Amino acid sequence: MSMLTPPGLGGKYRITGNKYPRMRRGRRRSKIVLALIASLAAVGLLGWGSLQLIDVFTGGDKANAAGRKHCTTASATASQAAGAGASASPAAPGSAEKLPKPGQITVNVFNATTRSGLAKDTADELKKRGFKIGKVGNATPQYDKKVKGPGMLLGSTSAMGGALPVLGTQLDGAQQRADTRKGAEVDLIIGDGFKSLATRTAATKALNTLAHPAPPPPKKSC
Repeated sequence: MSMLTPPGLGGKYRITGNKYPRMRRGRRRSKIVLALIASLAAVGLLGWGSLQLIDVFTGGDKANAAGRKHCTTASATASQAAGAGASASPAAPGSAEKLPKPGQITVNVFNATTRSGLAKDTADELKKRGFKIGKVGNATPQYDKKVKGPGMLLGSTSAMGGALPVLGTQLDGAQQRADTRKGAEVDLIIGDGFKSLATRTAATKALNTLAHPAPPPPKKSC
């Protein structure tokens, strides 16, 4: 064995001339590194492909631009509608014309309680408030002692959108029902829960609100 031979290598590796033994790197480590690089590349390609598919089916930036344009147009339309509504506010009393005036409503007042005098007193007060008074007396057996609330308002089907709501402003909590009558007269049947008519101030405020309801808030389209 030569003195220049590295220890542990025996006589297999001898240094001759200017050549030295070279140790090879493990191939397994190189394969692992290459596999990791390939995996990362595959993930990147999959992500890019998914984005391309999303753009194809949704229209990409064009769809977003169209959505923004739609929102802007809808907002502008809502603003224009609000402005038109504000300019048309003087015409709002036209909706009040659909409601009859108290003087155009004939009310029959009936007492369904055991307390005497309620029908007459209530009829007198309604007359002072401008209503026409028809019949005054006790309720029929169909309703006598069977109305538990403050009162019940009865009228024809057409009265449900006019005379009954107007009369309802005079008595809080009164039920409103339509029956088979053909005439324009309406009934106020006083119930067990009746204490008094609404105050004139409260009734006037309720009538104004009924005649001029607040406009609904604009719908948000985006």
